[in-house]
Amino acid sequence: MPTDPFEVLADYERRSLAHVAGLPEQIDAPGLWRGVGYRLGSRRLASGFDEVVEILPMPPVTPVPGAHPWMIGVANIRGNLLPVVDLKQFLEGERTVLHESQRVLIVRQPGGDVAVTIDELYGQRSFVEEQQLPADDPSGAALTEGRYAHFVDRTFRLADHPWGVFSLDRLARTPEFRQAAA
Repeated sequence: MPTDPFEVLADYERRSLAHVAGLPEQIDAPGLWRGVGYRLGSRRLASGFDEVVEILPMPPVTPVPGAHPWMIGVANIRGNLLPVVDLKQFLEGERTVLHESQRVLIVRQPGGDVAVTIDELYGQRSFVEEQQLPADDPSGAALTEGRYAHFVDRTFRLADHPWGVFSLDRLARTPEFRQAAA
């Protein structure tokens, strides 16, 4: 056993690294899908970790004159001006009631990031193939009504709730979403 403090710490490090189990993001199981779970209106949705850059509390927003109603404004996030979009209003035409615990998902899009509002953050969600709902399942079909049909790829059942996998990447490439001027 080493007696020098540096050698003791180096020994601890060597032994701990020798017994490291794979980190959760390194564990890959066939048929496993993982992402960020959130609620938008009455819908429970999840988007891939690769589509969400960051999750933040609702920042102070400056309105932008002449923008669509779903464009709340712009926010200064660490020196970068990001558009802030009311995702529920964009998809459903119904304004989100903003509140203290409001969160925004920062989404990468061509030309710069954008912040989209969500009603509630659930955190990490994982789904396996056995939880996937058939295309004709009525509870899953409710998640793909209206404009959601363009962005929800598949649906799953988890803890008695249907969940839709929502493509933020597809949303960011939608011409109407990219053109916020009214």
